[in-house]
Amino acid sequence: MDPKPEHRASSLPGLSALDDLPTKGADAVDAVVDFIQDKAVRPLTLATRGIVFGIIVFAASVVTVVLLSITLIRLLTVYIPGNRVWVSDLIVGTLFVVGGFLAWSQRMARSAPAATGAP
Repeated sequence: MDPKPEHRASSLPGLSALDDLPTKGADAVDAVVDFIQDKAVRPLTLATRGIVFGIIVFAASVVTVVLLSITLIRLLTVYIPGNRVWVSDLIVGTLFVVGGFLAWSQRMARSAPAATGAP
C-alpha cells in the first residue's frame, strides 16, 4: 500500500473557501472597528476638542479682560489730574456695570415648565 493519498490537499473541493476564511474574518473585524469608530469615537473626539478649545478660549478671554481693566485703571490713575484713584475706579466700574446691563438685556427668558397634573 502506498501511504500517499491519491488526492492532494490543494485539489480538494471547498479548500479555497477555507483559505479565504482568515481574510474574510479580518475584513469583518475591520468593518466592525470602522463602524464603531464612525459612530462613537469620532463624535466623542469632536466633542472633546470642542470642550478643550472652549475652556482655552474662556480662560484666555478672562485673562484678557482682567489685564485690560488693570491697564485702563493704571492709565486713568496716571493721567487724571490731581492723582484721584477713585475716579479711575468709578470709570472702570461704570463700564463693567453698563456691560453687565447690556448683557442682561440680551439674555433669553427661560420658559416656565408645563404644569402636569398628577392624579
